[in-house]
Order: sequence, then structure tokens, then C-alpha cells
Amino acid sequence: MKISKNWLNNFISTELKTEKIGDCLTDIGLEVEGIETFENIKGGLEGIVVGKVLTCEKHPNADKLKKTTVDIGNGTVLDIVCGAPNVEAGQTVPVATVGTKIYAKDGSFFEIKEAKIRGEKSQGMICAEDELGLSDDHGGIMVLDENKYVVGKPFAEYFDIVKDEVFEIGLTPNRTDAMSHYGVARDLHAYLSTNNLKSEFEKLSSLPLEGEGEHHFQLEVEDAELCPRYIGAVIGNVTVEDSPEWLQNRLEAIGLSPINNIVDITNYILHGLGQPLHAFDADKIAGKTVKVGVNAEGTSFKTLDGVERKLNGSEIMIKDGDSRPMCIAGVFGGADSGVTSETQTIFLESAYFNPVAVRKAAKAHGLNTDASFRFERGVDANNAKTAITHAIKLIEDLAGGKLVGELLEFYPKKIEGSYVVLRYSMLDQILGIKIHREKVKEILKSLEIEILNEIPNGLELSVPTFKADVTREIDVIEEVLRIYGYNKIEAPQKIAFTPVKLSFDDQDELENSWARILQSNGFNEVMNNSLTTVKDETNAVKLLNPLSGDLAFMRTSLLEGLLGNTIYNINRKNADIKFFELGKIYHRYPNTNAEEVKTKYRYEERKQLALLVSGREKAENWLMPKSETSFYHLKAYVQVLLKRLNVAVEEVALEDERFSDAIALKVGGKTVARLGKVASNLLKGFDIEQECFYAEVELEVAQSFRAKENFKFVDIPKFNKTRRDLALLLDKEITYSSLYQAAKKNPSKYLKTINLFDVYEGKNLPEGKKSYALSFELLNEEKTLEEKDISEVMNALIKTFTKEFGAELRG
Repeated sequence: MKISKNWLNNFISTELKTEKIGDCLTDIGLEVEGIETFENIKGGLEGIVVGKVLTCEKHPNADKLKKTTVDIGNGTVLDIVCGAPNVEAGQTVPVATVGTKIYAKDGSFFEIKEAKIRGEKSQGMICAEDELGLSDDHGGIMVLDENKYVVGKPFAEYFDIVKDEVFEIGLTPNRTDAMSHYGVARDLHAYLSTNNLKSEFEKLSSLPLEGEGEHHFQLEVEDAELCPRYIGAVIGNVTVEDSPEWLQNRLEAIGLSPINNIVDITNYILHGLGQPLHAFDADKIAGKTVKVGVNAEGTSFKTLDGVERKLNGSEIMIKDGDSRPMCIAGVFGGADSGVTSETQTIFLESAYFNPVAVRKAAKAHGLNTDASFRFERGVDANNAKTAITHAIKLIEDLAGGKLVGELLEFYPKKIEGSYVVLRYSMLDQILGIKIHREKVKEILKSLEIEILNEIPNGLELSVPTFKADVTREIDVIEEVLRIYGYNKIEAPQKIAFTPVKLSFDDQDELENSWARILQSNGFNEVMNNSLTTVKDETNAVKLLNPLSGDLAFMRTSLLEGLLGNTIYNINRKNADIKFFELGKIYHRYPNTNAEEVKTKYRYEERKQLALLVSGREKAENWLMPKSETSFYHLKAYVQVLLKRLNVAVEEVALEDERFSDAIALKVGGKTVARLGKVASNLLKGFDIEQECFYAEVELEVAQSFRAKENFKFVDIPKFNKTRRDLALLLDKEITYSSLYQAAKKNPSKYLKTINLFDVYEGKNLPEGKKSYALSFELLNEEKTLEEKDISEVMNALIKTFTKEFGAELRG
């Protein structure tokens, strides 16, 4: 939001410099992100003087150039080469001297330097109007009236040069009270006046008005909930023309383009006082009746931008006597009822519309205007009359208008401010210091928060309606702290706290533990938005009021977010990816439960741990060969995590369109993890050309199976392990996981570890066969293992592999 310092000075008087005002605004929560300089004439005509062309002759070396001598006063005569067709001796002209900056419309500039043009010396430039920023005319140099302009005088003295400094404020959405120059001035005055800094501020109120004659207009508000307050005024004898320069400069300083005096006045009031207004051509209002209500779904309405829109039946509409729509209330006006150069009588509205209804209408039609921005967040209903009376006064002064009859007003129930009880004990607890009670009262009064009653250890307060975000005790405490000054709260030298150890039953402990393991293995944690777009909307949860079309659904998987992170890094030459994310996914399913007929869908929310790896497993170096990451690397990481559960995990094949190959890991029949190679069509959608491997772990399932006796400390064995190897010839479809699970069923207490250390497929093997080399480590913790015990275990394993998998021993 842009705030003009000159405009601010209309409401507050202070001796502070611009930079200091910016610091004060930042201290009270109106963060100043930058300060820009505005000039109605870029460069302020600095370096431009009035000159007299003494001689003008043809350039000896160029047909279209002329060689002139120009007197710029004090006996100084400049040689200037000029290309303008209308330059002649005896003319009074504006001259840019050496060092002057000539600005273009986009803010760029070039500096006038002494130069030689086609061999002739040139010590300045005779200027055209567009070169000085006075108009777009470039038909020739600007010829001045010699009776009005004095040679040698600065050209700027003949113009009203306006300079302004504009604050760019990063306004938070809750600060509706500061969405205007008056609101910022009011907040600034509260800070200055309570911190012994001089300032003067006068509260605005409604202006007295006297209308002439009668207008015979009627007002009908169909739903007081949609429109709690509406004020209308009929103003006749209006002349629609360009606004005076001072008003144009006000608007241009904050980035608005002037249109005409009527529209400019409504914008001036909106940005000055924070109340959106709308002007209609009164002669186009059928039946001289203004209705506020809704139109039927499907009604066609052409807005000011020329777009034909279909109403959805929920928008608040301003309608004429025939119920034809004239304006989407609080959002956008209609093309057929707006003010034009022929308008002579206007109907001016100032209202308070239901913020939710305005927000829905703006989102539904993709319209985001200065008016809707304020109405959506809640303007001050009790400021509507003040705003319209000031606007009427401006229209009378600047457009020759005159109020006809009395104001039309609908306000059946006055909107009151919030009642809040402030406890001093809570104030002290939150702030960490004790502010003098009189200082607290002074701050509250400066914020126009009325003290209704003093109670033991506290105050009963009435918060004004312009502070829509202040409804609770904690909000009032924040207001006091803002004005008192955050910087006055000293940070303690020591901070004491008691560390809380998470219990084993707490899922956060499991998540933290897994996150530490992954980080120690080179993974980076990412966090993605839960709002996204989805291609298949079948089971996706759609938002009723999405921020945008790209953020209309809750995510159904963490994979898409991680793929987005992946391509972002690949594009920045970081192709070796190890990412993990802890986050929730959301689904909806048709409700088949006959007892729950009230809801069409049932909704599901699950938290997952997602892992994605791609690129090289280890960084390239001279000692180790290049190693591409694989499915088995990812599987190993998942197994390390699941090992912390201390439960038996079963591996089964998985069909999932997100993967080209995938498995599921189950515990007690429930899927605890899914992992596999990401399907190529999914990678193509993200422009990823390298293989990616993805895993997702169901955190709630993992926590439910987590064994409490997770860690056991044992002595280092006194006896050595014994290793035996088996080389097995197997059918290709048999997996190592199947062999592993079968071996784990061996009842021997001596079998400690099982490992696959070699796989071979190729020549010298029968068709459809492969060779697995497995190692087995055996240990008797009480004595050295005897050969008969080892043989007993190995024979049992061979028998199992032969019987269940048709394995053959290889020599």
C-alpha cells in the first residue's frame, strides 16, 4: 500500500523527517518497505533555464540540423545544435544546460553534455514539451511568450512543481483501520502523542449539508444482513471534466491514473478515508429507485471492463427500479450505469456490505479491486456518512454539483464496537514488564478505545468499529504494546526453561527421530504447500473459497510437491537429490454408510513421511566410481527407519499408477510404506529426465505398531561369529525378500544375520534362471559353535530353499 507524505500531512502535523516517520510506522506494525520520491514533472525542471535564440543558421555539415547561439542570461551565450524544424532567431525557449537530466516516461534519463555534433560545438539543448515532461507533444521546440518569461530565470519558477515522498507499506490483512491515509495518520498520532513526540491530529466527522429541492429517489434494501448500512445522495448540476492538478497529483503519487473529477473524488475518498464509494449516472436509474439485493442465477451483467458476466445468484447487487443490475456491490460497477462526460446528475453511494458476500463475489468473478480489498476485510460502517459528506463537498467544489434533497439512508441497527475486559495481570504476563497504569490508559485513549469502567485490576473497554481485528483481550494487549513500543521491551539476559522429553507414545518423538536419521544420511527436509492443483478431482478435497485456480484443492499426495522441488534443483545444477517431507494428505470418498445420510462424502486426513532420491548416491570423487542412486538405496533408507519400530515387516508387490515398479511394506496386514520407481509419464509432466525413486510411510500406522521395548543393551559377544555362504540357482521371478522371510522362520537361535552379496544373470545359466549368493552369520553367545550345530542350521535352510523355491545349489 502506498501512502503519500503530502497527503498524510492533510491529517497530521509533525516536525519529524521522512525517514524518522518511516521508522515510527514500522515500529507500530505498519512496516515501511521503501520510500520513493514522486515529482509531477520528473526531474523538477532542474537545470532548465529560459533562453533567447540570438542567431539561427543552417548547419554546415547536416541538412536537417541548425546551428544556433542562445543567451541564457548574465552574459552567457551558448552554442547549441538543434534539429527542431521550428527553431528561429528571436524566440524565447527553454534550454537544458550541461549537466541537466532529461527524463523519459519510464523513468530513465540521459544527461546533457557538451559535445560536437557533425563537427560543430553544442553546449546544451533547446527542449520540446515532451522532453520536459509537460505533454506528449514533440512537434518542435517549445516557444515561450517573451512577455511572460524572463531570460536567465529558472524555468521551474513558472510551474507548480510538486514533490512528494511515498511510503510503501507492507500492510497485513487484519489492519483494516490503516487502509487509508487518515487511518495511518491516526495510528501515527497515537504513537507520537504517547511517546512525547509532537504531533497534531484532528478527528474527522460528518460535514453539514444543505440540499436543494427534492429528488424523488427511493431506496430499497432487500436483506439487512447482506447490507447493514447504505447511504445514497443525488447530486445535480454536475460537470464531468478533468480533475484539478492537485487532485491528479495526489492520485498519481500513489500510482493511480486520473480519469475524471467524479471518479477521482471517489478514489480520493477511498484512499484518503478508507471508505469505498460508487457513483452512478442518476438519469440511467430506471424508476428512480435503487435496490440492494440479489439477482437470479444466470442473470447477465456487463461490467465496466466490457466483460459480459453470468451472476451466480449470491452476489450483492445494486439494482434499478426494474431490478436490472447496475453494480456488483463492493466489487465492480456496470458498463451501462457508470458516469460519462455527458452525465449531469449522479447518484452517489456509501455503504457497508457483508464482507463474506463481497469476498465470494470477487473470487467467483476473478475481480480484485481497491474497493473489494477493503470491503472483504471489513470497512468501518460508522465511517460511511463521514466519507459521503466529504465527497459531496468535493463534488460541489470541483464539479459544480449541488446536493438535491436529503440523503437516503438505511441503517436499521447500529453496529457497535467490541466490548473487552483488559486485566492488568494478563497485560503484565504477556509483556513481561509492568507498564504504569496511567500510561496504559493514555495509550488506549490515543487509539480511541473508550474506557467504560475501571474495575479491580483491570478496565472495561469499548473498541471502536474501525478496529475490526480487535475483539479479544489479547488483541487489546497487542494494541497497547504496538503503541508503547516493541523496542522498549528489553530481552532478558537469561532465559530459563524446562526441556520436555517426548514420551514414547508421542508420534512427534518418532517423527523427530526419523528426521534426525535421514538428515544424518544426507537428506534435506522440504515443506510444500498443502494447497495445489490436481488432474484427477475424483477423490480430491476442493476448497469452497480458493485463493486462486492454481490453489483450489488439498493435496492428495506428497509426491508432486517433491517432484517440483526436484526440477527446481535440477534446473540450478543440483541434480543429486535426497529429499524428505513430513506432511498431511487429504482425500474424500463417497459416503456409503446408510446411517450418515446427511453427508454425501466422508473425508480422510493422513500424515505421511515422504522420501525422494535421484541422481548420484555419493558425490563424485577420484576414489569411488560414479554411483547412480537406485530403488535399493531408497529401500535401504526405509528399512533403516522401520527397523526403529522393532516389528516384522512383510514385502508385497504393489500396483500404483504413480510407479513403474513398486512394492508395499506391511506390518500385521496393514500397509506401513509404499516405494518404487516414479513412472516416466509423471516425470515428463515435470520435465524431469533422470530417474526418481519415491517412498511414502504412513506415520499413524507406524506409530500404532511401534514396540515399547525398542532398545536393548547387551554385552559384546565373547565368542566369534561363524559365516557360511550358499550359491543358489533360482527362477528369475523369485525375490530376495521371499528368501529372507523364509530364512527368518528358521527356529535356530544361532542364526543372526542374512545377507545377499551377489546376483548373477547371464551366460552359463539356464534360460529363466538367476544366481543368488547369500551369506549367513551364526553365533552361540555362550560357547564356540560346533560344526554339527552349524550343519544343522545350514541343512535346514537348504531344505527350505529347495522345497519352497525349487532352488539348486551351485558349486
